[in-house]
Amino acid sequence: MTNRLRTEIQEEVEAEKKLVVEEKTVKEIPDNFLTQFLTKGFITTEAATKALPFVLYVALLGMVYIGNRHLAEKNIRDIDKLTKEVKELSWDYKSTKADLAFKSTLTEVEKRADTLGIKTSMQPPQKITVKEDEQ
Repeated sequence: MTNRLRTEIQEEVEAEKKLVVEEKTVKEIPDNFLTQFLTKGFITTEAATKALPFVLYVALLGMVYIGNRHLAEKNIRDIDKLTKEVKELSWDYKSTKADLAFKSTLTEVEKRADTLGIKTSMQPPQKITVKEDEQ
């Protein structure tokens, strides 16, 4: 029994040795500009460090440009809003002016005064003169 067990164990060990482990093949990356740029590093650390202030300056200019654009668009929206408001107020002014001109006509004033009990005088106006006493 012992031999049989040993032979089975040895067979299993030999079978394990015979197992071929398949290694995955690594795909080769094509040698183009982008891969060379990213892997081989055309830009050295020293060059990147030297270029950093310029990159930050360009980024700052970009942010200022974007902020300026937003501010300009906000101003345009405000101007459009105020222009509409001025037009509405102009229309209100013109309609109020026309209404006041209509209500200040003689016939309209007479109609409104009639409700208060005031009537138009039929006699022409008289001139009042004051005599000064001589002293």
